[in-house]
Amino acid sequence: MNQPRIFPLGDAALVCEAPPPATLECQQRVWAAATAARDWPQVLEVVPGMNNLTLVFDPLETDADALGEQLLTAWNTVAEAAAPGRDVEIPVQYGGVFGPDLQAVAEHTGLRAREVVERHAGGAYVVFFLGFQPGFAYMGGLDAALHTPRRASPRLEVPAGSVGIGGEQTGIYPAVSPGGWQLIGRTEVPLFDPARRPPTLLQPGDRVRFTIAGLHA
Repeated sequence: MNQPRIFPLGDAALVCEAPPPATLECQQRVWAAATAARDWPQVLEVVPGMNNLTLVFDPLETDADALGEQLLTAWNTVAEAAAPGRDVEIPVQYGGVFGPDLQAVAEHTGLRAREVVERHAGGAYVVFFLGFQPGFAYMGGLDAALHTPRRASPRLEVPAGSVGIGGEQTGIYPAVSPGGWQLIGRTEVPLFDPARRPPTLLQPGDRVRFTIAGLHA
């Protein structure tokens, strides 16, 4: 695997960024390095991302250069660790009012709308990390034939539960928010509930499969 780039983010944070593409192998290394860094007394916060890891540290206890060497050593020596993960099934109503961009994805990919749905539901996905909003899971594993750029003009309001495609990834909007992903369906499964422990349904390492609850092409 190519060496990551390590650079400071302000005076008290350090970023370790691996070169693209985003792969499960790379993400497993991110998880493993994050696990190691959580035990370092000078590290205050560990934030795994897609192909990257950010460490917030105490500048009175260490400096960026020393921590960078420690992080690079951990990156190169830790075993790639798969998060325990669960198998989670998400039923989706595809197309129609639930997936207003399904036809646009079909036109971009050269597939029929039904083929887009079947390929999307036939994929095996892994949650790489959570971000953007509470419970929003960025998933790897999208069929390359379905890769579609984000919308040129983001929507001001995307309904909660919307399932979308953004470039090489697929994801689900846990709550109403602006968004620019191509919406192909919607689920009624709650992705975020502050009264639940943990409040987010999906966690890094979870394996996700979508099922076709309905097709409205």
